[in-house]
Amino acid sequence: LVETLSVWQVLFFRSITILIACLLLGRGPLVRRAIETPLKRMLAGRAMITMTAWICYYTAARSMGLGQLLTLYFAAPIMVTLLASRVLKETVTPARWSAVGLGFVGVLFAADPFGVTASVATLLVLIAALLWGYAIILMRQIAQRESSLIQMLFNNAIFLPITAAVCVFTWTPPDWGQLALLASVGAFGGLAQFLVFEMARRTPASVMA
Repeated sequence: LVETLSVWQVLFFRSITILIACLLLGRGPLVRRAIETPLKRMLAGRAMITMTAWICYYTAARSMGLGQLLTLYFAAPIMVTLLASRVLKETVTPARWSAVGLGFVGVLFAADPFGVTASVATLLVLIAALLWGYAIILMRQIAQRESSLIQMLFNNAIFLPITAAVCVFTWTPPDWGQLALLASVGAFGGLAQFLVFEMARRTPASVMA
């Protein structure tokens, strides 16, 4: 999609699809809880961090091969594990460190990333991975006190107006095939978001990584 549409347009469609789904599922009680929650600042801050990560990632995707993109992005679990021990004070066992390391080696073999060079795209993916790692830590902290739908609602309610404002200047009318792909990005992205948030409620961050 980002070969023909702007990053902002993809994020806009993704956000509006997920936001509508949240409101249909949660309805009035979800909106009331969003108004009453004492974690507004933390939820909004996490949303901004996540949005910055996605912008970096999608922008890099325009000029970097998929194998290289994925390999650099999968540095995020290593960052999550480091932050989990330092910020959340989790005990990260040798087995967990081994699993994270083995997983990263697996990504190297599967994605065949060799040939990565220093570039703006490389830097953007590494920034995205670092931000995503920190966002996972915040997600874990918030998930102990709020539902997954609340986190999804805040994330996408903040994404939507920002991406819409930029889309005014970068809008490209999508065709029917692109609309179907955009809807799919929203649907699969929303389902993945929900599963990750639910996992954060039940699992230590180092295990998630």
